[in-house]
Amino acid sequence: MSDEITFQIEQLNFYYGNTQALCDVNMTVLPREITALIGPSGCGKSTFLRCLNRMNDTITDTRISGSIVLNGQNIYAPNIDETELRRQVGLVFQRPNPFPQSIFDNVAFGPRVLGIATGNDLHELVVQSLRAAALWDEIKEDLKQPALSLSLGQQQRLCIARVLAVTPDVILMDEPCSALDPIATNQIEELIQELKEHYTIVIVTHNMQQAARVSDKTGFFWLGELIEFDETTTIFTRPSLQRTEDYVTGRFG
Repeated sequence: MSDEITFQIEQLNFYYGNTQALCDVNMTVLPREITALIGPSGCGKSTFLRCLNRMNDTITDTRISGSIVLNGQNIYAPNIDETELRRQVGLVFQRPNPFPQSIFDNVAFGPRVLGIATGNDLHELVVQSLRAAALWDEIKEDLKQPALSLSLGQQQRLCIARVLAVTPDVILMDEPCSALDPIATNQIEELIQELKEHYTIVIVTHNMQQAARVSDKTGFFWLGELIEFDETTTIFTRPSLQRTEDYVTGRFG
C-alpha cells in the first residue's frame, strides 16, 4: 500500500440552511483501505459521505467549511471539475438504482458519456466491470436483458459495475446492503473485500457486524460529530470512549 493519503478531511462543517449537520470532522482515509462509518440514523454519516464527491452540491441552501483534500488537491477549490471528481470518486446508493435499460447499456452509460471507450473497447470494458462486480457469470448469456429484471442483489452488483466502468479511485457506498437479503448481503461483502485490492472504499452501515467484518478503520458519528475513529478491531474491542462502547455493544442507538 502506498503511504500517500487518499483523503484528508480537516475541520469539516456542513449546514442544511441554519441546521448544522457536521461539526469539525477530521479524518484521514488511506489508499486501498475500507473505512466504515457507523452511528444512529440522522447523525451525519450519509451527509459526510456525500461531501466526499460533492453530491451535496445538488441540494439547495447548503454550505460547507473546512477542507477535503484528495491526493493533494482540495475538492472544493473553484477550479475543480465536479464531473471528473464524481468519476474519480463513485457512489453506490442505498437502494439499487439501475436505469430502465439493458444490462449492457447500464454499464456502458458512463464510459459513453465521458468518452472513455467505444466499439470493441467499450464491450471489453463492460465485461471487465461485470466480472469485477462478480456478476458476469450470472448474466453473460444475455447482456441485452432489462436490468430491472434482475434480483435486488444482482441490481446492486450491476450498480457497482456501473461505477467501476468509469475507472474510479474511490468507491463510496451508502448502506449498500440495507435492502438486500442475507445471501445477497454476503455476496456484496465478499465483493467489497475483493475490490479493496484496487480501490479505496468508504461505506456507511447500520450493521455493526458488517462494519466489524469488512472494514479496516471505523468512524463513529454522533449528532454530527466524529466521536471516535480508529482501527476497526480497536473500535469494537477496546474503544477509547464510553459512548463508543455503549453504541457498538447495543446499549443505545
